[in-house]
Amino acid sequence: MSHQSELISSDINAYLAQHERKEMLRFLTCGNVDDGKSTLIGRLLHDSKMIYEDQLAAVQADSVKSGTTGAGKIDLALLVDGLQAEREQGITIDVAYRYFSTSTRKFIIADTPGHEQYTRNMATGASTCDLAIILIDARYGVQTQTKRHSFITSLLGIQHIIVAVNKMDLVRYSEDVFNKIKQDYLDFTSTLDLHDICFIPMSALDGDNVVNPSENMPWFTGLPLMEALNTIQIANDHNFDDARFPVQYVNRPNLDFRGFCGTVASGVFHKGDVVTALPSGKSSKIKAIVTYEGDIKEAFPPMAVTFTLENEIDVSRGDMLVGNSKAAPIVSDKFRANIVWMAEKSLTPGRQYAIKLATRSVYGSISLIHHRIDVNTLEHHDANELKLNEIGSCTVSVNAPVVFDPYKNSKWTGSFIIIDRLTNGTVGAGMITGITDDEDLKPVSASDRAARFSQTATAITLTGANGKAFAYQLERKLFDNGHAATVLETSNAALVEAIKNAGLLCLCIENSDMAEISFDTNKTSIDDIYAALKDKKVIY
Repeated sequence: MSHQSELISSDINAYLAQHERKEMLRFLTCGNVDDGKSTLIGRLLHDSKMIYEDQLAAVQADSVKSGTTGAGKIDLALLVDGLQAEREQGITIDVAYRYFSTSTRKFIIADTPGHEQYTRNMATGASTCDLAIILIDARYGVQTQTKRHSFITSLLGIQHIIVAVNKMDLVRYSEDVFNKIKQDYLDFTSTLDLHDICFIPMSALDGDNVVNPSENMPWFTGLPLMEALNTIQIANDHNFDDARFPVQYVNRPNLDFRGFCGTVASGVFHKGDVVTALPSGKSSKIKAIVTYEGDIKEAFPPMAVTFTLENEIDVSRGDMLVGNSKAAPIVSDKFRANIVWMAEKSLTPGRQYAIKLATRSVYGSISLIHHRIDVNTLEHHDANELKLNEIGSCTVSVNAPVVFDPYKNSKWTGSFIIIDRLTNGTVGAGMITGITDDEDLKPVSASDRAARFSQTATAITLTGANGKAFAYQLERKLFDNGHAATVLETSNAALVEAIKNAGLLCLCIENSDMAEISFDTNKTSIDDIYAALKDKKVIY
């Protein structure tokens, strides 16, 4: 182990209690491909004596057949790169999490991939982190992926950055090389919202400045990485000014107890404080703050607690209890946000999604894409859609008022995820930048309607003896799959045109001169008709 305590042998319960009270630091490693992210984590675990003997033996054996460090050297990256595809290619694909501790702190590491095609994985790994280690290969300096990850780190509001200039052994531990990379990075990040940045020259492969100071770089007088991780101050990163408590669950075990469970998102709540339930606006006082260990007098982030109130006001899951704060939260059904798109199927304005913000779930759509952000150059480009791994500034409209803060004020109440209604998969993540204005309200276009229903407005004729029955069966099948259609039993050109103008599919039973597609129900099944509509891109 990296640290020893006499309590382990004398009083194990006291040791565990002491360990439980240690501060937790979550951090991620990111950077370009082959910058040494996995090797750095492996070196941290190895030099801090946090690898079990059987693990080390397995890695030594795997280094012979899968290692990339050359004969006779252990490839510590294999401690993290566990997927077969990762070992075959020598790259990180998925986010890998590792845990270790020192005498002062506990750590959770997220090793994120460097390839551009896995940007969504990197954003996922960074979303819960307090600190980011951005690796730079000393031979190549600041690269495109370095800029991309720095921008995403800034976007996600990570407060602390350690720039690890790795592979210094390959540039003869040159101080001039290190200083040039440092200046280039500072020049690029001058426009980003990054403040606490420190630079460490190192060699993860050989252990220079990872856990122990490097004898090869006496010119560097700063802290090695492990010591920097142990001493960096994160206690004040939480917002303790604006009291926010999203209600996760209403606990009513009996007639005498009604508690509101959740995690304090920001601010400090005290017993006796006046709180307001939003969006209803009803107020009461905190009667008790209940925890598993007993009642407490105050709660602050990220504590999970239960509040009981003096008055029986209506509070449900998804509501938010708000205490005294410098700034009131925003209640609106429309807001502006930066969205990271994570699905193969592109984001298009108008399509309906489930939006989960804190503990509240509503339906809504992206009503407007203001611009797409080039994560390599930070330039803004006009866009009608967002593709996989792209980031854009958008206006989001939801079908019920939600309570939120700008993301820079509160991560918990300023972030949301976008869920596909049919697959129930997470397809995007957003960071709220603020409210929007009436200038974003524009007339509904044909393309907006098409995106909302995932279809192109079309008149379809169903002929044959089964025409009427098939029309209503097809309407149900389309409706169940998120499309919008209506059956027209009489031939009326004006009605067909009106239905198409509304963005709907018009299922005509009688022959219509306005029908673009016709199916003979005596020869075709419902499933065949549905498949043909997909092939013809009428529905998608």
